[in-house]
Amino acid sequence: MEEIKTKDLDPQFKYEIASKPGAENFKRCFTCGTCTASCPVAEVKEEYDPRKIIRMSILGMREEVLSSDIIWMCSQCYTCYARCPQNVKFTDVMEVIREMAIEEGYVPRERKQKVEEVDKFVQDLRCNIVEYVLNPTEEKGEELKNKMIEKLNFLK
Repeated sequence: MEEIKTKDLDPQFKYEIASKPGAENFKRCFTCGTCTASCPVAEVKEEYDPRKIIRMSILGMREEVLSSDIIWMCSQCYTCYARCPQNVKFTDVMEVIREMAIEEGYVPRERKQKVEEVDKFVQDLRCNIVEYVLNPTEEKGEELKNKMIEKLNFLK
């Protein structure tokens, strides 16, 4: 585990996040784990842990949070939002943190647009795969494959 140096912490970071619409309750998190246990991203990406992002933010690890690629992994599905017993609204908190990362120059604004395109592509792909699984035909399989290749090329 990496050492945390108190001199590098920003004690105002948590207040800045909490002052933004949608993130007002984020300091209420008591790390119960409901968000992580119900998160589809955490299920497939071991290092993605909403609790850790909240804790790092509360500690004041501004640079580590805002420069992290992990904040872009949230699929904005709102599962954690709906299940959080403290009404933290983690999905909204992630949106606030992403905007801060852009505003403070940690990432280019285009990243947000690219991630939104990926999210839409993944939802479309999921629906097409479910449709194919429910009604498999060679024609649908070929159509699905071509659509996927076309979209993946577009995202490059």
